[in-house]
Order: sequence, then C-alpha cells, then structure tokens
Amino acid sequence: MAPLPRRAAAGTALLTGIALFAAVLPPGVAGAAPGAAPGAASATPRAGALPAYLSPAEQSALLKDATADREATAARLGLGGKERLVPRSVVKDTDGTLHTRYERTYDGLPVLGGDLVVHTAPAGTLKGVDKATRSRISVPSTTPARKAGSAQAFSVGAAKAAGTEDAKLGRAARKVVWAAGERPVLAWETVVKGTQADGTPSELHVVTDATTGAELNRREAVRNALGTGEPGGAPAADRKTARDKGRDTGNTARGERAEARGVGHSRYSGQVDLGTSRFGTFYNMTDSARGGHRTYDLLNGGTYYGEGGRLLTDTDNVWGDGTSASRQTDAVDAAYGAQVTWDYLTDVHKRYGVRNDGDGASSKVHYYNDYRGAYWRDGCFCVLYGDGGTTPYTSIDMAAHEFTAGIIASTTNFGYYGESNGIGEATKDIFATGVEFHAANPNDPGDYVIGENVDHGGLNARPRYMDRPSKNIRGTDYWHPRISSSSHGTYMAGPASHWFYLVSEGDGPKTINGVSYDSPTHDGLPVTPIGRAAAEQIWYRALTVYMTSTTDYLGARAATLAATADLYGASSPTHQKVEEAWGAVNVGVRPGGSPRPVGPSFENTGNYPIPDDTSPADSPITVTGVPGNAPSVLVVDTNIADAGQRMELVAPDGSTYPLVSGFALENGPSIATTGVDASAETANGTWKLRVRGSGYNVGRYIDSWKLTF
Repeated sequence: MAPLPRRAAAGTALLTGIALFAAVLPPGVAGAAPGAAPGAASATPRAGALPAYLSPAEQSALLKDATADREATAARLGLGGKERLVPRSVVKDTDGTLHTRYERTYDGLPVLGGDLVVHTAPAGTLKGVDKATRSRISVPSTTPARKAGSAQAFSVGAAKAAGTEDAKLGRAARKVVWAAGERPVLAWETVVKGTQADGTPSELHVVTDATTGAELNRREAVRNALGTGEPGGAPAADRKTARDKGRDTGNTARGERAEARGVGHSRYSGQVDLGTSRFGTFYNMTDSARGGHRTYDLLNGGTYYGEGGRLLTDTDNVWGDGTSASRQTDAVDAAYGAQVTWDYLTDVHKRYGVRNDGDGASSKVHYYNDYRGAYWRDGCFCVLYGDGGTTPYTSIDMAAHEFTAGIIASTTNFGYYGESNGIGEATKDIFATGVEFHAANPNDPGDYVIGENVDHGGLNARPRYMDRPSKNIRGTDYWHPRISSSSHGTYMAGPASHWFYLVSEGDGPKTINGVSYDSPTHDGLPVTPIGRAAAEQIWYRALTVYMTSTTDYLGARAATLAATADLYGASSPTHQKVEEAWGAVNVGVRPGGSPRPVGPSFENTGNYPIPDDTSPADSPITVTGVPGNAPSVLVVDTNIADAGQRMELVAPDGSTYPLVSGFALENGPSIATTGVDASAETANGTWKLRVRGSGYNVGRYIDSWKLTF
C-alpha cells in the first residue's frame, strides 16, 4: 500500500493518493447502517473490515510474533541495513488481516517521524505499508558536529522565551534521526520541563539539528483540555515506573478484593452507577470490571509526573452529593467519565482500554488548589483534574477527550509534523462526542459541542462547536494552505472536527437533542450525511490502521477514504459522501470537482504603532479588481512586533471577524494565519487589521499583514 500523501496540492496529488489506496483494498459491500442521521446515506459496513476483539494475551502474543519476525519484515519492505523495526501495537480485523505499527531505529538511534504500519493478509502475505515518511532513512554520519550541551542550553532558552516558568532540563539530550522533515538529518532531542502559563506542567520536546544547531521541531507533550498544546507520549519504562509508584497509595483497606456496584451523585451526570471494589469492610473506587481503573484524590497537591494520591474509599458505597461540599463529587464524575469511555471503546470499537491491553488507567482529582483544566499524562497513565475555575473539567466529554490523548499516544503519537497536531486535537473532539452520545445520559445528552458544561465564566468562555468551529475565536471552519502556521492545536483541529459534524449530520440548520446547529460549507453546496455511527467507525479505522505521526489534512482525507473503501466499498455512496464532506471543508475537492484557483493577494507592509492604552491600531488595505464577494476562506496573514494582542479583521462595511493571535519567540515577531469566512462581504473596498492593546504596549506595532482571496 502506498504511503499517505503529504505536502501536496489539495487536488490532483490527493486524488492520486486515494487511487493508490483503492488499488489494494477489498471491494466492500453496500447496504444499510443503524444509527444513521435523518437523510443519511444508508450503508452496512463489511463485517470483515471491522475491528476484532483482542484479549491482552492475544495482543501480547501478536507483538511477540512481530518482534520475532521484524528482521524478515524489514527485508520484505526493503529497509536499509542499519534500520531496525520496533513493534508498537497490533490491530486485527475480523477477517484476520493484521495491521502492525512499528517505530524505527537507525544504527541504534530512534527515528522521529519514521513510524510505519504494515498490513498483512490472513494468509501472511504483505498487503501494503503506510509510512510517516517517504524518504529513505540514512544520514552521512551519526557523530554530531554540535555537542549535547549546546542543544540543551538552546532548548531551555527556547522554553523560557516561550513562557515556560521554572524551565529546566527534564531529560538530557539524546541523539536521534529526524525524519519528519524534507530529508532525514542527525539531531538532538531535548526535553525541558516546567510550568505552562495556565499552570499545566510542561514537557517541551525540542529537536535541533546536530550539525547546524537549528531548531527543527518543538512539541508540548502535556496539553490542558480545550487548550492549545499537542498530545504526546513517554517511554513505556517511564510510564510503568510512575504508574507503579502511585497505584496503591492511600489504600488502607485490607482483605480480598471483590467487585461491587456503587451509587454516585455527580455534578454533571446526575445519579450514576459506579464500578467499585470491596476490601473487607471498605469500598474503594477501583473498577474491576473495566481494567482496574482507579480514582485518586491528590489532596490539592500532586507532582509533575502525576504520581501518588489517595485512592478514594468509603464505608457505604454511596459517593458524593453532586456539589463541591463533598470531595467525592468530582471523583464520581471522573470515575463515571472513565467508565463510559471504556464502555464506548469496547462496545463500539472492540478496544480493550486506552492501549488495547486491558489496563484501565486511572483518574486523579483535586490537582493543586487553583488549577483550571484537565490533562492526560502518559507518564502516570492517568488523567489529572484540577479544582480551579467555576466548575471542574470532569464532564463526560472532557474525560473522554483526555483519555483519547492516551489512545493517540499509543497509536499514531501525532505531534512531529505541522498539521498532525490539529488532526490529533480533532481526534479527541471526535471521540469525546462519540462517548457522550453512547453514554446516553439524560443529564448530559450527546451533542457536538466540546466542554459546554465546564468552567462557565472562567477560561472556558468559548467551548468548541464542531458544526461551526469559528464560533470559538481559536477555531476555523475550513482548511487553508498556511493553517499549520498557527500555534493553536484548537485552530488547526477546526476543519477535521467540522468534517466529522458534516459527514455525521449534514449541513444547514437543525436541532439535535435540543441543541441548535447551523453548519456552513466552503463551497456553499450541501452535504448528505452518512450518520454518526458510520463516521465514528471510519475515523477509528483511519486512525488505527492508516494514519501515522506525520499525517496532515491530505493524509487524513486519504486515510478516511481508504477506511471507507474497506468498510463500504470504494464505489459506494458512502465513499462519495465522505469525499464530499472533505470538499466542503476545503480539503481536496468534491467528486468530479476541480481545485479552486488561489486569488490575488494584497499586502500592507507599513508599521502602525499599537497605543499604550487599550485603544486600537488600524492598518488598512484597499482591495480593487476582485469581482463579487470575498471567498469563504479569506486568508489573513499577520505579523505583529512582540505582541499577543487581540486582533480582528474589519470588512469594508464595518463588520468584524476575530483573528488568531500568533506565537512569539524570544521577543520576536508574532506571526499567524487565519482563514475567515468572508463570503457575505463585498471583496472590493478598504479592509482593516485592528489590533487592540492591553495597556502594556510600549514599542509594539503592526509590522505587516496580507489578504489572499
């Protein structure tokens, strides 16, 4: 199987990539699917392409086989003599097809962006392979021109300049081969730890060229829910050590453990049944039926790695009171969120936990005193929830959102390449939505809004709207060529989250579970939905079978179309609708369509000082010679000198559109790109970039900005 297409024009190259997938896929069978949205294209997935349940023992045996055969597999793939494969996970279809995910090493060095997925037929023949890079892995020498110390000093400095508090070396620089760029290079990867601006621990991975010292990549491995960082992982040995350190802390009950059913009074989900365990005369929050998931109270403390905490215990197996008066209430919500996430994964995707190995992970509440948010830590294999804000981030969708970060860390490990950060963030939104609908809780019914219940009036003033991501100031409805220039994972996630809504429910106004939606399309054409159930199966298969660490939007489109061909057939109506939905968010084109040509650009390179008070600075651009209205993706590039200011685009008629602020390094320029749906505006006339200061703007100014129609 051909590798997923990467940086290419969103038309011909992408369609070629789809053809390469279809050439090796089974024909599929079209039919009718349960749970389809009104007006959805009806279809039944081909049973043989659905995921098969693998017990932990079966998963372990398959990984053992893959390890034993890795040299033969490398030879079949034509890998170089210095390359070695390291099996990471195995997915099995019900027809017996195996999809084995590998990391790579080169001359003993880890290869970042070198992961691949090998597809093997039931008879053992090679069906194809999907690689994170098309480049052959090779470097002239594994002896670095620059020492580890210089990479470490640069990385710590970069973290401090980016706003990391108490930045210090978290892990010594290690030699790697960086393969996620245009060509493989010898590099150093340094991990810097500290604290992000919102109080979330920071684990910043900085990759620098071992020859030139230039920065090649950086990714934040710890991401606050609804924040802007990227998902990440930790070595298995570190993960196990941290998990073992904290697992039984606070469990003072003695005696043989017995599975039990508790009653919880939650903040968000009403009265719920809880999976608990009995030890002698005590009950604790260990869900034996779901991989031994445990819920801990961190006692408003905690550590960087998330170790420790007190396992929740009780005498009557009735937990919480639905309010903050009981410390158990947040634990009830967290445990229930983990419970319904586990049930969704096993019921819908036959996945036995986050890693598909039967381990239920853990949840930890009351993290510090005023921490707002929640985040996944692969180091403790857990989700941590703070107490800050108006209400904690322990709702169903927030719990599922963070556990999905663990799924990503054990599969694609997105984060090494541009747009993959956005694909990862959208994946969390997609499965958070799936879990919420599957839970069918009457107090928190399923919807396409992420985080709508938590921290009202606090940081979460703008939850994520999948039908129209631009409702959130950090969201965009459609893909544009410079979407990865944004430092916000939320922003980059917009087109994929929007695609999921459109392919599930279609465009236009509608009401679902009492929530009103009105989803637009890039080209103004309608989208016929296939239903949420089908969309979830397609995205899960695309994620676990075809996507890699470097998957961008073109790759995500190709992966979902490949998954759709597996499940429903390459010539099925479902396949056409999936392709239509991608065209509707400006990723590729609709069936039979052609790419929209890029229109003219207009730029103002004059400097406009930002006032020292909160009054605005305006920089004008006069547009002439563009017929009709502005496009649905008007690309706005901004360059602001040393600023993280509030910005908006002002149309000729005075209408305003919020813009995404950029990321500044070492007091340098703040550069950002925003795609604005300006299709209601006349193109010609005077447009303005308006920047409002914060009152601390001495020496700051608008350096330049550009409009591309």
